[in-house]
Amino acid sequence: MAADTSFIDFDSPAPLPRALDVRWIHGSPSSKHNTDPDIQVHAYDEHTVILRQNMAIDYEAPFLFLLFGNTQAVLIDTGATASPEFFPLRQVVDELVDGWLARHPRQDYHLLVLHTHGHGDHIAGDSQFTDRPDTSVVDADLATAWKYFGFDEDPTATARVDLGGRTLECLATPGHHEAAVTFYDPWTGILLTGDTVYPGRLYIQDWSAFTRTIDRLIEFCRHRPVTHVLGCHIEMTTEPGVDYPVRTTHQPHEPPLQMTTGHLHEIRAALSEIGDQPRRLAYPLFIICPNH
Repeated sequence: MAADTSFIDFDSPAPLPRALDVRWIHGSPSSKHNTDPDIQVHAYDEHTVILRQNMAIDYEAPFLFLLFGNTQAVLIDTGATASPEFFPLRQVVDELVDGWLARHPRQDYHLLVLHTHGHGDHIAGDSQFTDRPDTSVVDADLATAWKYFGFDEDPTATARVDLGGRTLECLATPGHHEAAVTFYDPWTGILLTGDTVYPGRLYIQDWSAFTRTIDRLIEFCRHRPVTHVLGCHIEMTTEPGVDYPVRTTHQPHEPPLQMTTGHLHEIRAALSEIGDQPRRLAYPLFIICPNH
C-alpha cells in the first residue's frame, strides 16, 4: 500500500470518544527488578500518542502527549528525568515521528515542545531536544511561556497553536502553577489539563486563581465537545477517596487516567464546600490539597 502523502483533514465533525481501557505501566514491588519499558507508548489514534514514564525511573510517572499535524508535531511535557540513558524520550519521540512520516511523507517537518507547566517532573527532558534539528523548545517559565501564547498581553485569551490543519486551543490556567496551560484538541475532543485536574492530589498554590481556572474550564467546555479530560498523573487508588502515598513506586490498583467534564463540576463543588479556609478534602477521584 502506498504511503499517504495527502493533506490530512482534521476538521472532522464532532469527535467521538475512543476507548481508553489501557493497562498503564504502574511500577512493581521491586524497582530494581522492574521489567516495564522506560516509556509506555499508547496510540490513541493514528495522529495522537500518549506516553507514560516508568515509575522505577521516577515515582511521579508523568504522562506526556505527542500530537501530529500536517506541518508539525507537538510534544506536550518532557517528563521527570533528564538523562537519555535512563529516560530515552528523544529516542522514542524520534522513532514515533519517523514512523508517522513513513506513513504520511512530509518535507521540513517540525517538532514543537510545549508544557502544561514548569514543575521539574514535566520539563526535565527538555535538554534532550535542544540540539534536535527542526525543533523548537518553548521554556515553561512564566515570562517565556506567556509571551509565546500571548498571555502576557491578555491572560484571558484563547491562544491557538496550528500544527497544520490541526489547531489546539490553549488557555492560561494558573492555580497549581503560575504558568499552567490547558490544551484542547478539537480533533480528538481531549482536554489536556496537566496537574490542574487529574485523578490524584490537586495541589493548589493560589486558591483564588485555581477557583477562577476551574470556572473558566467549566465555561470553556460548555461550548465544545470534550471526550476525555486527561491530566498528567494517576495518584488515586480504586478505593474512592484513597490515594497512594507520595513516592509510591508500585500502584497496582489505579483508576483510569481519563476524567470527564463532570469532574470539573465536582472540583468546583469541593472548592465551594471548603470555602475561604483552605483545607484538604477527599472526593472519590481527587483530593484537594492546599499548597504544594
